[in-house]
Amino acid sequence: MKHQNIVILGTGGTIAGRAASASDNIGYTAAQVGIDQLLAVIPALADAGPVITEQVAQIDSKDMSFAVWAQLAGRVNHFLARPDVQGIVITHGTDTLEETAYFLQAVCKPAKPVVLTCAMRPATALVPDGPQNLLDAMAVARHAGAKGVVAVCAGTIHSALDVQKVHTYKLDAFSSGDAGPIGYVEEGFVRLLRNWPLAQEGRYPIAMKNIATLADIADWPRVEIVMNHAGASGAVVEALLTQGVQGLVVAATGNGTLHHALEAALLKAQAAGVKVVRATRCLNGRVLPKPDDTLPDSKGLSPVKARVDLMLRLLG
Repeated sequence: MKHQNIVILGTGGTIAGRAASASDNIGYTAAQVGIDQLLAVIPALADAGPVITEQVAQIDSKDMSFAVWAQLAGRVNHFLARPDVQGIVITHGTDTLEETAYFLQAVCKPAKPVVLTCAMRPATALVPDGPQNLLDAMAVARHAGAKGVVAVCAGTIHSALDVQKVHTYKLDAFSSGDAGPIGYVEEGFVRLLRNWPLAQEGRYPIAMKNIATLADIADWPRVEIVMNHAGASGAVVEALLTQGVQGLVVAATGNGTLHHALEAALLKAQAAGVKVVRATRCLNGRVLPKPDDTLPDSKGLSPVKARVDLMLRLLG
């Protein structure tokens, strides 16, 4: 039986990084190796069926931009629409992978698998982790019935809705929190624990259409994240209001709790027409709403994903 194509889109990141020494796992420059060079050193990929490669961007993901997001979503939608494409693999840096994953899940509504993968060590490392992560991502993209945006790292499959980077240097740097992973890749085979991510709400295709017609990247809505902490004040919120911010996500303490001074400033911002959302800075759990809440909660999204969600709502 002839395999359909897997599309591999390169965006840079540590997986494409180079260091001066093979023993240096942190002093590297990201986004130096092209996607075709990256694949050329993984002979096992030749047995994984036909692939189409494209270099969409070549950046360190700490510098991820709205322009790259718009371009990447456009290419993902283009290839998802092709009947000869079974799935898509995207090589990405780890720093903002969770934000890109959520963005793509929201705007692309993928009925096929879109698999983000990455590395914690550069391509020049003595024992790089990128090649195995890429092979595992290919296994997921080829898995019958796979759909939605997922992240694959260190043999674990995470949903775009739950994945978070939780460690600064370990090879297994991601977690799905208390939701748990979707499954694992074990010696090239996928073992599922729960369902693939579902398509998001219907307003996001409107946002994608609007993104495609934006005259300038500066036209994206300004949404910022502020954090609650001991001794918090409303000064940052007040400063952002003077700059014309359109949305604010607050990384609240505990179950969405806020210092009274910060809360007062956020309520003032909301009254002035700024959209305000409460997330929690806790890794596990979600903000459980109460009937008398004056500020809406993020419905389980982390602060960075709540920001993406709010931007899409403002665009849609």
